[in-house]
Amino acid sequence: MKKDQTKKLTGFLFEIGNLRKVLRAHQQMLLSYDLTDTIASHSFRVAFIGYFLAKELGADADKVLKMCLLHDLEESRSMDHHWVSKKYVKIYSEEIKKDQFDGLPHGLDLVAILNEYEERKTLESKVAKDADLLDQSFLLREYEWQGNKEAANWLAGRAGKGKGGKGLSNQERLMHTDLAKSIAKEIKSQAPSDWWAKAWTPDRR
Repeated sequence: MKKDQTKKLTGFLFEIGNLRKVLRAHQQMLLSYDLTDTIASHSFRVAFIGYFLAKELGADADKVLKMCLLHDLEESRSMDHHWVSKKYVKIYSEEIKKDQFDGLPHGLDLVAILNEYEERKTLESKVAKDADLLDQSFLLREYEWQGNKEAANWLAGRAGKGKGGKGLSNQERLMHTDLAKSIAKEIKSQAPSDWWAKAWTPDRR
């Protein structure tokens, strides 16, 4: 690797680490303040969700993993924006993409994968987007369990509408695959703590 490429790669990896400090903007509308809800923590679970969806649906799991890890990378520079602010704020995505990947070793490969994800035409891109939406559903369920009424409204499809709604969250309405929709339904029926119920013991070993 050439010296300028090494320099570019090192800076890029610093930039990725910075995503641990980028809080997700929806906290404003969810009336919450959660320092663990960052772009990095979000992308971590999205990647695992994407992997399992891809394996079950016969998609290219390697490509889906890359899409999941890349999908919010620009937010190290633009920051995150919720759906209200997106109505008023223009993000210069192409400029960010150019500055992030130009001169980066294998950067063109990542740009191609990111472009495919954004076009949302292939199975892999749809699976990766479903993973993104499912992570939001998991988070809303976790917040609902803690008593966040706004999260409960979002999860029940009542965001911004008060009472009523049709029982489907905005995330579910946007999902492409039946598998993702079935997981979204299951999320609403499980307690976030169910996974450790059988592992708990009062005994010190």
